[in-house]
Amino acid sequence: MENRDKSDLENYTLFLADSSLIMGHRLSEWTGHGPMLELDIAVSNIALDLIGQARNFYQYAARIVNESVLTEKSITEDDLAYLRDANQYRNLLITELPNGDWAKTIGKIFFFSTWQFYFYHKLIYAADKQLAAIAEKSLKEATYHLKWSSQWVIRLGDGTGESKKRMENAIRELWPYTGEMFVASEFEASTEKRLCIDVSGIKEDWLYKIKSILKEATLDFSSEKTWMQTGGKNGIHTEHLGFILAEMQFLQRAYPGLEW
Repeated sequence: MENRDKSDLENYTLFLADSSLIMGHRLSEWTGHGPMLELDIAVSNIALDLIGQARNFYQYAARIVNESVLTEKSITEDDLAYLRDANQYRNLLITELPNGDWAKTIGKIFFFSTWQFYFYHKLIYAADKQLAAIAEKSLKEATYHLKWSSQWVIRLGDGTGESKKRMENAIRELWPYTGEMFVASEFEASTEKRLCIDVSGIKEDWLYKIKSILKEATLDFSSEKTWMQTGGKNGIHTEHLGFILAEMQFLQRAYPGLEW
């Protein structure tokens, strides 16, 4: 495999790992603060699922790095998660946005899990057996996340006047960050060609699912002429990511090599 191919595959794997890790870390902030115990546990479990997905991708990314760069000390999954700077992260911007209220958190999970659901459906057929295996396991989790968040979108949208208003506001605030999911970066286009997978059609599938759930939730929202934010895949992030990393990476940076 050429170095360029390895670099693209590494970035592609990090993109998937970073998106799951940052989303999982954000959702973990609800632990102990959920509106009720059942929901507190549900969101915490979703966070754990996402962090588990991230770990699988990081382990594979570390293997790719170690095979392409000869160093005295091998790169580990922890190095990739805890010792990179913000501009080296490839996560989707929507994953780093603050949780906001319950409706906004539900909206984030709904948009992100719907994207993961259709994306993993494609990735399980990738020529790369390791990525395909991770996708197959992750798809089961994404399916549950999508079902759970969809039910809550409907419940809030078709609930009280206040819950409907909050859900509509959440959808409106989050929508400009959804377009990035379907704008392929250079490393995505290159890697997906090598993996022999075509993810170009998932935008239509994603949009159809989103609109059908919003319709069932009686939510009135128009997505026409919305300016879409991009940059996360190329290391251009909001100010929020720096604060996340400062908290998440503190122990590892303060005490290098620390182990549980």
